[in-house]
Amino acid sequence: MAQQGSVAIDPRPSVRSDAMSKTAAKRLELVKPSMIMGLVQMARQLANSGQPVIDLGIGEPDFETPAHVKKAAIEAIQNNVTKYTVVAGQPSLREAISEKFKAENGLSYSAEEISVSGGAKQAIFNAMMASLSPGDEVIIPAPYWSSYVDIVAVCQGVARVVNCPEAQGFRISAEQLGEAVGKKTKWLLLNSPSNPTGSVYQPEHLRDIAQVLAQYPLVHVLSDDIYEHLMFDGNQFTSILNVAPQLRDRTLLINGVSKAFAMTGWRLGYCAGPKFLIDLINAVQSHSTTHASSISQAAATAALTGPKDFIAERQQVFQDRRDIVLAGLAAAEGITATAPGGAFYVYPNCAAVIGKETPDGQTIASDIDFCTWLLQRHNVSTVPGAAFGLSPHFRISTAASEESLKTACARIVEACKELR
Repeated sequence: MAQQGSVAIDPRPSVRSDAMSKTAAKRLELVKPSMIMGLVQMARQLANSGQPVIDLGIGEPDFETPAHVKKAAIEAIQNNVTKYTVVAGQPSLREAISEKFKAENGLSYSAEEISVSGGAKQAIFNAMMASLSPGDEVIIPAPYWSSYVDIVAVCQGVARVVNCPEAQGFRISAEQLGEAVGKKTKWLLLNSPSNPTGSVYQPEHLRDIAQVLAQYPLVHVLSDDIYEHLMFDGNQFTSILNVAPQLRDRTLLINGVSKAFAMTGWRLGYCAGPKFLIDLINAVQSHSTTHASSISQAAATAALTGPKDFIAERQQVFQDRRDIVLAGLAAAEGITATAPGGAFYVYPNCAAVIGKETPDGQTIASDIDFCTWLLQRHNVSTVPGAAFGLSPHFRISTAASEESLKTACARIVEACKELR
């Protein structure tokens, strides 16, 4: 790790060695070590050495899993619900998910059209592994959650990344989509509200996308809706199937309990789609994890069928935190930020600090350098936009206390003052 005050070129950890390079599958040559986890490791090293690090890098709710959910898991253990379940998930859980789609989204899915997995990430992986042949393309709007591109690569697909700048709300336009679709396009991947930007696809955006897709009947839609309950300013979440139900037979909805119920470590996600696709996904899962944890399934059933009033309360907390960060960054010279419409991230633009120098003469040549400078010199851990496919930006997670966010923003303001 670079010394205090210096600027690292790339905080991604090195995982290669001569022995590993001879052993590793060729497909892994396209998979990069996680820049996010590299910065997390760096932040933890600084914290362990006594530095007052504020970690705004991890996308994880800082609330506790609800008590009734934990109670259901404990009772499942006590009642010996510890055996294999069916691959797709317990029928009771899939029925609960079916009811969730009906009540919250106005969508109808039978239990046979739902698959439960070890997290939403596994659901995406299962879908790509089940559907991609070598060379098949997946259209991924950037900025994107960093795992999307690597999952496609591992499954021998090709990520066709489309840059969606801040000026267009970090959303793919109908024109861009039309230009990106090719003969090998298999999927369009949508994420709303977005990680890392918090941008939201409103009904009019989804209708425009659906009109383009009407011309390409072989292109499927993977909609990652994991942040659906974190919408701000009174806006409501809209599924692409709410505005374009004709896409149902080629759409896969991804969701889970990690964000809304603060259950990241429980590793419980699910997907819903046409039965032929769910059957393929279950076939993949049957040879990997077999099924999600039986205990986590019991907990998720309680989460989906139990009280949910706390979700709105937490949504308001995240909106308040968003406003705190936007207000704090307003005083940072060279930093601008668009107000996100959901999730718990802010994605500021740091273009105006690129090219400046630190007090010890190091040039800030990229958003990676800027984030490394913030961490090593000012003890604020963020994630550079390079990790999400669109620079020069950086991601701030608002999953931290108001006091921590105010202090972190003050440090960012001070850091910008030091640059010349």
